[in-house]
Amino acid sequence: MTDSIRFLMCPPNHYDVDYVINPWMEGNIHKSSRARAVEQWQKLHHVLKEHTIVDLVEPQVGWPDMVFTANAGLVLGNNVVLSRFLHKERQGEEPHFKKWFEDRGYTVHELPKELPFEGAGDALLDREGRWLWAGYGFRSELDSHPYIAKWLDIEVVSLRLMDERFYHLDTCFCPLTGGYLLYYPPAFDSYSNRLIEMRVSPEKRIAIEEADAVNFACNAVNINQVVVMNKISEGLKEGLAAVGFEVVETPLTEFLKAGGAAKCLTLRVTEPVSSEVHANRPVESRIIRMEGHLLDSGLISKAIDLIVEAGGSFQILKFDLGVQRQSPSSAEVKVSAPSHKLMEEIMSQLIDLGALTPPQELCDTKLEPITADGVAPDDFYVTTIYPTEVRINCQWVKVQNQRMDAAIAVTQTESGLVVRCKLVRDLKVGEQAIVGVEGIRTVHKKESREQRNKEEFSFMGAGVSSERRVELVVEQIAWEMRKIRDQGGKVVVTAGPVVIHTGGSKHLARLIREGYVQGLLGGNAIAVHDIEQSLMGTSLGVDMQRGVPVQGGHRHHLKVINLIRRCGSIAKAVEQGLLTQGVMYECVRNHVPFALAGSIRDDGPLPDTQMDLIKAQAEYAQLLEGSDMILMLSTMLHSIGVGNMTPAGVKMVCVDINPAVVTKLSDRGSIESVGVVTDVGLFLSLLVQQLDKLTSPYQNSM
Repeated sequence: MTDSIRFLMCPPNHYDVDYVINPWMEGNIHKSSRARAVEQWQKLHHVLKEHTIVDLVEPQVGWPDMVFTANAGLVLGNNVVLSRFLHKERQGEEPHFKKWFEDRGYTVHELPKELPFEGAGDALLDREGRWLWAGYGFRSELDSHPYIAKWLDIEVVSLRLMDERFYHLDTCFCPLTGGYLLYYPPAFDSYSNRLIEMRVSPEKRIAIEEADAVNFACNAVNINQVVVMNKISEGLKEGLAAVGFEVVETPLTEFLKAGGAAKCLTLRVTEPVSSEVHANRPVESRIIRMEGHLLDSGLISKAIDLIVEAGGSFQILKFDLGVQRQSPSSAEVKVSAPSHKLMEEIMSQLIDLGALTPPQELCDTKLEPITADGVAPDDFYVTTIYPTEVRINCQWVKVQNQRMDAAIAVTQTESGLVVRCKLVRDLKVGEQAIVGVEGIRTVHKKESREQRNKEEFSFMGAGVSSERRVELVVEQIAWEMRKIRDQGGKVVVTAGPVVIHTGGSKHLARLIREGYVQGLLGGNAIAVHDIEQSLMGTSLGVDMQRGVPVQGGHRHHLKVINLIRRCGSIAKAVEQGLLTQGVMYECVRNHVPFALAGSIRDDGPLPDTQMDLIKAQAEYAQLLEGSDMILMLSTMLHSIGVGNMTPAGVKMVCVDINPAVVTKLSDRGSIESVGVVTDVGLFLSLLVQQLDKLTSPYQNSM
């Protein structure tokens, strides 16, 4: 027996499965045998008494889970952090455990009542005394970890649990003597698994399979070289034996029905204090403020989901709900993360949602100099589509040239500071870049439900429309295009060769001719196949009237390229009377600028095709300036590039027969985008028909 090790247990006099607070309890209400439970508990009690001293706490009527003493609290030396149970079904256990500890001279630390922490079920000391592993995600909150670190003066390593079956850390994680670790990796998120791998060397990590995990092999009691558990596979037993551990199996099936086994039924109350280990700051917290129609828009729910899914925790400090539908709401939320890096990632995403730092905590942005052309500092802020403002010299400054995936460069000029989005490759020595996420905010519209719906045809919210809704979507798009044209606005089309192959060329040409399009973006292929159809009646060698390949048609596009190259450009082919119809013809005749970006697969290419990728991107960006709407017609790669160059506020329509393409293009976080899953030729045909209705005498008289 090891006299220096003591455990606390509670007899199962009142044990039963009376409720459901974890997946193991489902279907087991009152199906546990009290007699078998007592027998199994006594066997575990006997095994432990052979190796250690076991103390008992008196069971109490009405608290059946008190038998799981691991959740009473966390003990280190003479200090104990008392549990704050998440579920009301267990909260009545707290005063009984508190009394037991106080009666024996422990210093009891109590967390705030609304801050869940479930003791040694979610906090396990490294058996070498180097740090404390602390779980969160289901029963314990991340914000409890700083309290624990302070009170126990120990480094805390926070691990996020992901599988609801393993709702406590001790159900899937068991530190062993000698620095070994028995654990089930799928129970944790990727960040936590990286932390584990950084702390425990490969030869000491014993990762188990699911079959052992669901038998609670990790819910084991480790006493020096002895490991006591419910059940174990032969392979795992041999693996533990190979590194010097003796496994003692004792069935605990009745307690598995409530989601517990050997470790859950015990609390180690003699944990030595290491004088070489001291507290760290395991959790970083920040306050954010959100304003607007938080409930109508679902913004507060999105923020909370984002925080939790990213591995953080939150606490709503203040929520002022608008008293009427048109009244805005505001909220202050405390955001916590287990590391600075993770906090920066969470804050970046919250900034995208419009979150900002409360006025009393506003700070200037952090600037670092550019030390080499085309190279940003390591922690540079990456921009989004939303209008952005940054805090410089205690003032908010609007960022110019807003676009996605850029850095924010600050340049000192004779007329003052210039703050703008710049691609990393365009950064220059002498400029400064904004790093981190402090003092940055994005500007979002704060519209009420009534404002959003006040127009007869408000543009559709973000989403992907199925085939049965195409006509409705086209009606709204046509109305918007007519309004933009009449107001002197700008519509830019990004189109792929599928527009030509599906018979959409004549419809797109008409839109250009009638003033609905003010810019065309594409690749070499759309121009080649449009001109091929205009001159030869084929596209990719297929007769567009009969839908059948023609003899020698596969050479047509090369002959077209050669013809245009002989003329010198598309515009010169129009001037010379060789090109008399089609999309490119209408662009030239109606002075609609176009930009063609080349690729490695291009034949020719046409003399108008820009084969320098960086110059092509610049031409695209120039044509997109001032756009009110962008039609993305069956060209995924070009459309993604366009989307990255376009700020929020520009209406975007993504059309493709492939739903995956549409979803990718429309899912930009902008409420002014819509995806349409349909044949692009059909879409253009319906669009022209709807525009005809809007301009017909009958429509105008309505």
